[in-house]
Amino acid sequence: MSEKFEIMNMDMKVGSTLKIKGKIADDADSFVINLGQGTDKLNLHFNPRFGESTIVCNSRDGSWGQEQRDDHMCFSQGSVVKIIVTFEDNKFKVKLPDGHELTFPNRLGHSHLSYLSVQGGFTISSFKLE
Repeated sequence: MSEKFEIMNMDMKVGSTLKIKGKIADDADSFVINLGQGTDKLNLHFNPRFGESTIVCNSRDGSWGQEQRDDHMCFSQGSVVKIIVTFEDNKFKVKLPDGHELTFPNRLGHSHLSYLSVQGGFTISSFKLE
């Protein structure tokens, strides 16, 4: 995981939406979008893995929770994509580039997220929090 985009003082509250646009590297094995309150407190760990052709979601509160896997792999290496994450009270909704939506529970129960990181084979061209 070479490149890393990180924000430590984001102000993401319940009801807000994060839109991330970027390009997946031609040789990417995977990439990761993390949302939470720090590297060890992740409410959402979103990890498309090309080798396994699956999307893994998880949470981390000191240690990793149970993985949730979704085989709807609509990402391809070298493509430009837009991912939309909606932060709801008890869950996250992640809208994939082809319109498919997956949900992941807000296991840690936070109502405010301050940490965002994007790493791996993904270069951000724009992101918007609304």
